[in-house]
Amino acid sequence: MSDPSTENPDVRLQQLREAIDETDSALLNLLQQRKQLAAEVGVVKRSLGQPLYVPEREAKLLAARREEAAVVGLSPDLIEDVLRRVIRESYQQQQAADVHLQCKTIVVVGGKGALGGLFVERFREAGATVHCLDKDDWEQAEDYCQQADLVLVSVPIAATEAIINRLPKLPENCILADVTSVKEKPLQAMLDCHVGPVVGLHPMFGPQVATLAKQLIVITEGRQPDAYQWLIDTLSRWGAQLYTTTAAQHDEAMGFIQVMRHLSTFVYGAHLAEEHADLQQLLDLSSPIYRLELMMVGRLFAQNADLYADIILAHPENFAMLRRYLATFDEYLATLEQGDKSKFVDKFAEVSLYFGDFSQKFLEDSQRLLASAGDAHQLSQIAGR
Repeated sequence: MSDPSTENPDVRLQQLREAIDETDSALLNLLQQRKQLAAEVGVVKRSLGQPLYVPEREAKLLAARREEAAVVGLSPDLIEDVLRRVIRESYQQQQAADVHLQCKTIVVVGGKGALGGLFVERFREAGATVHCLDKDDWEQAEDYCQQADLVLVSVPIAATEAIINRLPKLPENCILADVTSVKEKPLQAMLDCHVGPVVGLHPMFGPQVATLAKQLIVITEGRQPDAYQWLIDTLSRWGAQLYTTTAAQHDEAMGFIQVMRHLSTFVYGAHLAEEHADLQQLLDLSSPIYRLELMMVGRLFAQNADLYADIILAHPENFAMLRRYLATFDEYLATLEQGDKSKFVDKFAEVSLYFGDFSQKFLEDSQRLLASAGDAHQLSQIAGR
């Protein structure tokens, strides 16, 4: 073997690059093998009726690979990042038609809309007979609903209660459910108009998702949980993460998760527009975390204004909380204007205690997001050249 120190550096560099290319090709072949194995796993899972996503299995797999990485001198974080990306692709591949609802008839009210259409597609893939009921074909409502095993309401928030009240009488064993982001009033409307099983659902994702694996769906119990268990089992089988709570607790939490964040984001974007800020310059001067924050602001304005207005207006009880938020903002703005650094630092320490261990966890989780965001930004810059 030749001594690398005596070789022409340019030649040696080319040799190393070729070796890396060969190694990358070998990695591709291994990933293809893993893809084929994952596809077979999906087939077996469906035959057994097992869920697409099993958190315990994924956590055990990642922990084992992290340990192996450390032993051979690789970064455990690197291996986990790579595997998480590969696993996400596997879930999308395993989402092939899972036929298990052949005996079910399902009506999706608002099934021609984006979110309703997502559930129409999933139910049909599962073998169910699915009818879409929208405003232009309401004359079919009674025919569609009289044999229904499930009526799922997926309409704008402002229209949800009125649509529920317009529904024809449903079979006693039919499940009545909704996918609205507000739960107390729609759930009560469903309980009032139907004597059979009732459940409130809130998918915490938009219609753009490629798979329901790892996507959160909040469940608010209404009536006869045993009778609607097959629906819950189906959502779990598709890989969704399910969280059960009361309608009141859900709506209170959404005040912070949705209402406050959406309004804050809207105001941030509106202020940028009023100040005529140069968005491209802001992007160019931003580190990954600031680019990510700016992206989340811009993302809001690429979506439906009515939806966000309805989410905020559907929670008028949160206006007082929002006023308190503004008062806190104004208090610490005034504090900093007066140069009172100590009050700011004291409050910072107090809030840090409130977050406790979550602070470190959020820091670590966000670092992974920021690394991915930084890579994506560099690739987009190269592609744009």
